[in-house]
Amino acid sequence: MCGIFGYVGSRRDAGTLVVEGLKNLEYRGYDSWGMAYKPNGSIVVRKDIGKISDVRSEDFGAPCSLAIAHTRWATHGGVTQCNAHPHLSCDGKIAVVHNGIVENYGPLRDALKTKGHTFLSQTDTEIIPHLIEEEMKNTADFAAAVRGAVRKLDGRFAVVAMHTDSQSLVAARNGSPLIIGAIKGATQGYCVASDIPAFLEHTRTVQYLDDGEMAVSDGRGILFSDIATGAERTKREIEITWSPEQARKGDFEHYMLKEIMEQKESVARAVNQNEEQILTLAKAIQEARGTFLVGCGTAGKACMAADYFFSVVAGKHVNYTPASEFKLYHRFLKPESLVIVVSQSGETADVLEAMRVAKSKGSKVLAVVNVEGSTIHRDADYTLLINAGPERAVASTKALTGQLAVLLLIAYALAGKLRDGRTVLLETAAEINDMLNPRYVERLKKLAEKLKDCRDLFIIGKGWNYPMALESAIKIQEVSYVHAEGFAGGELKHGPIALIEQGTPCIVLAGEDEVQQDILNNATELKARGAFIIGVAPRKHEVFDAWIKVPDAAAAQPIVNIIPIQVLSYFLAVSRGKNPDMPRNLAKSVTVK
Repeated sequence: MCGIFGYVGSRRDAGTLVVEGLKNLEYRGYDSWGMAYKPNGSIVVRKDIGKISDVRSEDFGAPCSLAIAHTRWATHGGVTQCNAHPHLSCDGKIAVVHNGIVENYGPLRDALKTKGHTFLSQTDTEIIPHLIEEEMKNTADFAAAVRGAVRKLDGRFAVVAMHTDSQSLVAARNGSPLIIGAIKGATQGYCVASDIPAFLEHTRTVQYLDDGEMAVSDGRGILFSDIATGAERTKREIEITWSPEQARKGDFEHYMLKEIMEQKESVARAVNQNEEQILTLAKAIQEARGTFLVGCGTAGKACMAADYFFSVVAGKHVNYTPASEFKLYHRFLKPESLVIVVSQSGETADVLEAMRVAKSKGSKVLAVVNVEGSTIHRDADYTLLINAGPERAVASTKALTGQLAVLLLIAYALAGKLRDGRTVLLETAAEINDMLNPRYVERLKKLAEKLKDCRDLFIIGKGWNYPMALESAIKIQEVSYVHAEGFAGGELKHGPIALIEQGTPCIVLAGEDEVQQDILNNATELKARGAFIIGVAPRKHEVFDAWIKVPDAAAAQPIVNIIPIQVLSYFLAVSRGKNPDMPRNLAKSVTVK
């Protein structure tokens, strides 16, 4: 959720810099925005509701070298100017931005009120500058005061603070991500952000804060330490391979369409894995006594599809569980178990919780992630990167197909057919390149125009296309706000078919596989009740009223079948006047439970 960006260093345009960086993080939260900087030795705060993308960066050009900023996705308190970050102490000398949830903010707030503190917002965040202010009654060391304050917080948090009388930026983390960007050379300085794209145009050299750590920088150097003990920590520098161009929209109107089209290359990058590493992971799965697939939302649907991959391709039984439900399965875990977690950001709160449950039982964890150096990437026993590059749209597209490709590759390796799997996936990547041509995209745009006023839309699939039916519904719901539901084709007669009326659009996901005839029979049942049947399949069938052609991709069929639905979802959103990059009530990374 929410985006944080701070800067301290030798540059004198810190206000402009953090506002520009915040615009690169708007996908993390866009209810409201705010920033604090020191142009004349005292803290000036500017904040408002709405999108940071509508704000002129040059309006914050007053000379200064220290600033913090935040773009908000509301959790505690409504979307108001008062609730926007940064929040200040009573004396106005301390400004704080914060991601996460302070679970014990109620009793802390009550205790602060008894000491005379006044609160102006409904947020849990506002207690933090007041706690720091209390700590500074006992010390003149700003960093020590921040340490004392955050030690009182329960829950997941990322905090960045500044003080009128200090030229240092102080950051602390427990559960919510914070990354340091080290700018070297003539314009030396340090950035702290919740995600890499915030500072990617300034530096690719990063250092990651781990849970229970804090960092203090005056712009010339940086000191890492343990929050609880104060002991110094040494952090290695990592060079990020992403380029600034990858994180920009380029000539596309929206990030979502750009990232859909990037699947021409991103699937092939996902397949480009070290052969020995894949075989090592396949062996770990083979030897495990109980293997679990765990993910949330779209990544969860990739896990669900992988359940079929392991069954059909490798003859191996694995168990899929949504990450938010996984802790209830702890009784089945043992040291010989393996938990495969999937996440785009590598910071998903429920997935991190699932990893903690697994490790508490001594189980090993294999992570399939997109962001190198993320918490999940660092904490897992084994890791595979999907190499999709930065994904900025809230709706995940290229990360999903990268996850599917990697999981399918592992299934082939488990079956002793790694080379066959690589061939299937590279051929699929080439087919995607051919498929996503201007004429194909235009046909989907016209279909979206035809469907834009529909009240309900249903999607059915069978086998590994069933999880893609569920994912199709997620895509349509989250960006276009059309009521969409996905079903297993065989479940229609157990209730959902009652929803079908004359003209109800129903998408059928099919392939050239053993369940093809079953799903076509299900489509026929829908059509007999008046449904308008849209077929996504390698061949046109009589039951289809409209046909979206896709390649025959064997076990990779889920990858090619979901892509036209992504495009259709995008154009449904645009035709209905919605911004597909920033769906209401949603943010890119779910870093709070």
